[in-house]
Amino acid sequence: MTTRTAPPSYARRVLAALARDPARAVLHRRDSTVTAGELRESVLGTTTLLKSRGIGPGATVATLTGPNHPLMLSARYAVNLLGGTSVYVRSMNPRTDTQTFSLATQTQLLRELGVRLLLVDDRDEDSAARGRWLARRLPGLTVLPIARRADGRAQLPDLPAPRPDDVAVVDFTSGSTGRPKMVAQRYRTREQLVARLTDGLDPRGPATLLSVTPISHTTAPMADAVLSGGGTVVLHDEFDADATLHAFDRLRVTDVYLAVPHLYRLLDHPLATSCDLSSLRRITYSGTPAAPERVRQAVRLFGDVLIQVYGTTEAGGISSLNPLDHREPELLGSVGRPFPWVRVEIRAPGSTAALGRGQSGEIWVSSATVSAGYLDDPELTARTLRDGWLRTGDLGHWDTYGYLRLDGRVGDVIKHGGLKLDPAAIEDALTAHPQVRQAAVFGVRDADLVEQVHAAVELHSGAGHTSCDLRDYVAAALTPEHTPVSVSVWPELPLTPAGKPDRAHLRSVTAPVRAQPPGPARAAPLPSPGEDAEARGTGPPGPGHAACRRTGTRNRKGAP
Repeated sequence: MTTRTAPPSYARRVLAALARDPARAVLHRRDSTVTAGELRESVLGTTTLLKSRGIGPGATVATLTGPNHPLMLSARYAVNLLGGTSVYVRSMNPRTDTQTFSLATQTQLLRELGVRLLLVDDRDEDSAARGRWLARRLPGLTVLPIARRADGRAQLPDLPAPRPDDVAVVDFTSGSTGRPKMVAQRYRTREQLVARLTDGLDPRGPATLLSVTPISHTTAPMADAVLSGGGTVVLHDEFDADATLHAFDRLRVTDVYLAVPHLYRLLDHPLATSCDLSSLRRITYSGTPAAPERVRQAVRLFGDVLIQVYGTTEAGGISSLNPLDHREPELLGSVGRPFPWVRVEIRAPGSTAALGRGQSGEIWVSSATVSAGYLDDPELTARTLRDGWLRTGDLGHWDTYGYLRLDGRVGDVIKHGGLKLDPAAIEDALTAHPQVRQAAVFGVRDADLVEQVHAAVELHSGAGHTSCDLRDYVAAALTPEHTPVSVSVWPELPLTPAGKPDRAHLRSVTAPVRAQPPGPARAAPLPSPGEDAEARGTGPPGPGHAACRRTGTRNRKGAP
């Protein structure tokens, strides 16, 4: 009887690919390149360092670097070679890496995960300073620099294969409240993700992947697949339309992952039609539903390279609309068909009964790429994972062609930019303001079908009919991503017969507003010497924070 040998782990395959041509540039950044030999030495040096500290299966190692820095890859590969759990604690948002967790949040995450070793980029001033502060807050936490090179002949030590059911990576998702949820991904799941993406690489030759979103999140297994296949990764700190088009042209990018708003910004760029886009093989976009007319515009500009993916942090990819599907107008607006390895059922809300074609219900998924649940919330895990199936919280139906169409979210959760935002959390932040008596938060889709957060407030007697700087107040209390695009002031909020704010009416009288692209992002500030680490950026500002100005009165049932 023949015994089948398990294939090498994804991290070993990456190392093997790097060893084949050490002089080849494999990572590009704005002002530097990293060769295959340099990346391999960094991985091996970090692996040796961690092994000397007793890191192995069951140990959790955290990493803190600047946005999309090559050393983040070195640290993750080293931890996973040793069979440990890797967690990147800079940020949560899957669409940008430039909004940093506060020190209080980082402290909480490290404490709850039981982290005893934090790897930092010691040449990045913010990461190194945060590492020192976190060590003060967490007795027993050791902070070490990520190795840039290996001592000796840079050979991988003899290591056992990772255990399939151990946790390889902890991802952070917003859940619905803004507090980071810890999504656990087992080794067997990580290997499935990378293997599926590797199988899907274009056979015409090694890929050049551009990552404009955090390499710690959605594009992480994409980068692993490209590097293990002998390709190249281009790292941008964040999305910038000019820089993206420049990379297409100068670096001959073949593959890129974009959030839907990123795709729109490329379409609207005045130079998009004059750039050389001939190297592009695949533009994968996801995060929110895309407007069919905008998708048609993208097909005219980019050609048959578009792939729309519907998925979640907990499930991985669920379904896709392939390049040929994009040529069929009646399919635009759907999210395609499930991947071959994914089972999807539409079930009646609150039931496990499957619904027929055309009937809207909750989307349930069964796949080898589904996560192990939430490390910090066993009750939510039990509600979300049942008998090998994952509740996505999304509503949808099968259309006439057997394609999946999304119909919204279960409950009032707003999905914006890949984040699930709980209106109640934003309402709580608003009502913490001393002038706000009551608040209602709701989602309205703009012309591009991007769901934007809107708010309506009723002020306390004596406050007058004022328009306060409540958007900044919400951003400080929660995160910038929770900030409403508009806050309207009502003399009295409209109520339902049950006495609750009438979100449906508010939604019906609110004009869609397209959010402006974010300005330059800044890291959450470090406290000054002697100041408590939780004193900044972790709670609502004081009553004097919001500047108010007098506005006119508004009708109760009229549009504000």
